[in-house]
Amino acid sequence: MRTIQRILLFIFFFILFKAYCFDLRQSQDIIKTDSDSLYSIQDNVMITTKDGGSISAIVVKRKNVTKPLPVILQYTIYVRDKGRDLESLKEAADRGYIGVVAYTRGKRYSPNKIYPYETDAKDAYEIIDWISKQLWCNGSVGMYGGSYNGFTQWAACKNLHPALKTIVPYVANRPGMGHPMENNIFINPNYEWAFYVGNNKFLDNEVNNDRKRFRKMMFDWWYSGAAYNKMDSIDGAPNKWFQRWIMHPDFDQYWQDMAPFQKEFAKINIPVLAFDGYYNDSQNSSLYYLRELQKYNPKTPYYLVIGPYGHFGTQRGGEPVINDYKVDEVALFDIKKITYEWFDYILKSGKKPEFLKDRITYEVMGSNEWRGASGLDKMYNGFLKFYLSDLKKDSFYSLVTKKPSDKRYLEQTVDFRDRENSNNDYYPSPIVRKEIDASNGFVFISQPMDKAILINGSFLGQLKLSINKRDADIGVTLYELTPNGEYFHLSYYIGRASYAKDITKRNLLKPGEATVIDFSNTHLISKHLDKGSRLVVAVNVNKNPFSQLNYGTGKDVSTETMKDAGEPLLIKWYTDSYVKIPVLK
Repeated sequence: MRTIQRILLFIFFFILFKAYCFDLRQSQDIIKTDSDSLYSIQDNVMITTKDGGSISAIVVKRKNVTKPLPVILQYTIYVRDKGRDLESLKEAADRGYIGVVAYTRGKRYSPNKIYPYETDAKDAYEIIDWISKQLWCNGSVGMYGGSYNGFTQWAACKNLHPALKTIVPYVANRPGMGHPMENNIFINPNYEWAFYVGNNKFLDNEVNNDRKRFRKMMFDWWYSGAAYNKMDSIDGAPNKWFQRWIMHPDFDQYWQDMAPFQKEFAKINIPVLAFDGYYNDSQNSSLYYLRELQKYNPKTPYYLVIGPYGHFGTQRGGEPVINDYKVDEVALFDIKKITYEWFDYILKSGKKPEFLKDRITYEVMGSNEWRGASGLDKMYNGFLKFYLSDLKKDSFYSLVTKKPSDKRYLEQTVDFRDRENSNNDYYPSPIVRKEIDASNGFVFISQPMDKAILINGSFLGQLKLSINKRDADIGVTLYELTPNGEYFHLSYYIGRASYAKDITKRNLLKPGEATVIDFSNTHLISKHLDKGSRLVVAVNVNKNPFSQLNYGTGKDVSTETMKDAGEPLLIKWYTDSYVKIPVLK
């Protein structure tokens, strides 16, 4: 009898539970329907360009809107799930704007072929022109978004439409300068990105998640000694985008046409609010735009918020841990809140966001505080200048403050046929480490600081060297050695020697002749250094599986193979080479 009662009781509660779930689903459906009923959604808009291209777009506005409003535009190659994009558009509508997302040519419902970067500048103008003529637009457009979406905003400024009133780029990419190459060196992780965005009308997540495939490809290429342009043959899948890019090792017209270049910045007169991170891989891209804007049109108001974040962390308003480093608590912020406060400020005559302390708002690592500066070049008021020396103690050489009186050098040999050893461990992962590799290249260390200092800005320097070949890829990495013996990665530079004077034109070196390499395109940081800390500088030849391998023949680097290695590279690093580290005293 008890068993029957238990069974009946179980059936009763099961029916009750199913009824509850049904009611819950119904209520959720009602809530969703009620929510959707608040909006007018056009999700299959097609904008036709003058040259016959097609741009797929989505437009969202509140149904109760009876007058034209400012428009918030996102222009992107990333066609994510419809729900995610709709949520961001509804957010714009809820804040009193019309939300529009436009997908780059060839994406979503566009029938065109996909060629990242190449038509975005001219297409952006036509998208904004179309928006400005709609009855629901009041004639004002603002743009925001990160990475590729940051690039498209600057691309829209190449030929500025009168309706575009402001841009808010997060970690903006500059094609040809950070992606797919940095200081004229092609970087391998960009290879698979082309498949991710180019394989179909949406995103190829299966390819993007296949880290094993592309890591294997890199190391197969590395050990085979094959030419760089054979990478996709090794991968077993033709990569037309990769092949297209490596045909342009100069920062030539191909790259220049994609976004503002030189004097074109003089025509940009709209306010800009940018966000970036000290450990964003493409930081030099993002800050390039601001530096060129400041150079060619100093009257244009630009603002920058920057802190200890990576590429994706910046777009979320910070991340508690970046490359195993726990950031200061104060470093986390609400990026979306500041973005829309900015739009209200520019597009609705509202108040400027209180978070913006000055033109530059930056978090000081190790101090747990935000500071402000009136410009990138105002973050510092002096330099610590150190020369390389041949004074050695244990595995390290000395950084000295006095220029050597006689001409001396350290000599390094690099055998490009040797694939068991790689050079130039420059990448900041982890940011804090117990030791650094001193087995190749040269590591220089300063005396302990006699007081605490604040490193603020991008370090620069001048390397004097001579080689027995016609070219070399070089790296310089800056660390803090803390009083407790840990190495804190601060910044780095990698670049091709033959492009040091002019990124648009290759100037080969003369074997055996001393050459001056000036470098400045390094990653900006702000870091408090305690009394007793030391500065560490590592210089090396860039030879590893993660980027192009420059054998030094002077031929197109993408075509060189191990057969071109010849005799080992002999490089002399002269001791009157120096680094200058910006500090705020």
